[in-house]
Amino acid sequence: MKADLVITYRTAFEDGHILQVVVWKTPENVPPTEHGFKYRLFYGRAGERIVGYDNERGKGDHRHLRSVEVPYHFVSISQLLSDFEADVKAERGENQ
Repeated sequence: MKADLVITYRTAFEDGHILQVVVWKTPENVPPTEHGFKYRLFYGRAGERIVGYDNERGKGDHRHLRSVEVPYHFVSISQLLSDFEADVKAERGENQ
């Protein structure tokens, strides 16, 4: 299955944290999702995920907040990025 890259960027913070966003448009849905996107959003350090959003085959849309994994209701790419940004800002202690 060939996917088309939609968004990719990476930011390295001075404190050693990394933020990375990668989103693909897929020709078929990634089961059990029904939206046609595959994504991987990460905030943390090498070996330490603090905030993560992804949609693994068989697992569907979900997010990771430190060691807790919870389902995520995907609405749109813009909402996904907004939710991720809000979680990262909360972890960094930044005002929203």
